[in-house]
Amino acid sequence: MNARALCEALRASRGFTHKRDISSVMRQLAPTLPADIAVGDDCAAIPDGDGHLLFAIEGFVDDFVERMPWFAGYCGVMVNVSDIYAMGGRPLAVVDALWSAGADAGAPLLEGLAEASRRYGVPIVGGHSNYQSARGQLAVAIVGRARKLLTSFAARPGDALLMAIDLRGAWQEPYPYWNCSTAAPSERLRADLEVLPSLAEDGLCDAAKDISMAGALGTALMLLECSKVGARIDVDVIPRPDTLAPGDAAALLRWLVSFPSYGFVLSVRPQHVDAVLARFHAREIGCAVVGEVLAQPQVMLKHRGGDALLWDIAAEAFITAGGGGR
Repeated sequence: MNARALCEALRASRGFTHKRDISSVMRQLAPTLPADIAVGDDCAAIPDGDGHLLFAIEGFVDDFVERMPWFAGYCGVMVNVSDIYAMGGRPLAVVDALWSAGADAGAPLLEGLAEASRRYGVPIVGGHSNYQSARGQLAVAIVGRARKLLTSFAARPGDALLMAIDLRGAWQEPYPYWNCSTAAPSERLRADLEVLPSLAEDGLCDAAKDISMAGALGTALMLLECSKVGARIDVDVIPRPDTLAPGDAAALLRWLVSFPSYGFVLSVRPQHVDAVLARFHAREIGCAVVGEVLAQPQVMLKHRGGDALLWDIAAEAFITAGGGGR
């Protein structure tokens, strides 16, 4: 698969399609959005004294909740925790909203929520439950606090684009979920996440986003769009498992559209790159410079010796209300 074919496959992926829904929502809600709140980050960041309160929420598609209820519950906490740390914060508490066809059907969802709450050390402090639903559904919200923000709106031309992914995991078959959380020691999970706020507080990075269901490249695109910049990204240096065979196009695409339970895209000033890489490598987390941030708002992919345009941000919005962020 050459660079052009890869770009076409990414644009057609489920993760890209789902993320594109955000732009239409933002257009409808734009008149009600506070002027001082930037929309497009992993969390809403509300100025609060010498820092920011962070709010986020995640909902889960029906087929995932139906087929993997325990893991869906676990992810309800895990993905929200990742959103908080991606913005340089630390989580305080979560609440959940659960619907199921009876208590027995809801039990594995609650068990997964409780296990992730214990492992990440984030309490569940309330929520909503309904056992009279025809099908299972789940949404989980979180609150946290950041002393110093990492944001999707701070990438600058000349920055190095980094990706950090924990490769000590396995596929959550048959889905594109790379699970490096449920079998890991809880102390390690928490310490690995602490890298993010430490980078912000030590002045080594101010722009980041956690890798979501849009995959590593879709997430990079979202960050770049919010910052009104572009990038040239070398697909062949993105951290990946050793088991991914060279030349296996299907396996590569699966990896690039996967949701890793620990994965972040960072935009870093050149003078801080070595220090940022060292922080992740010290935790045995795969991290590499995968590209350079450019002023022209286009995202180009380099792959197998060729280049192709993934997205022209100036011409077409991906997640924002009108191209280029706000």
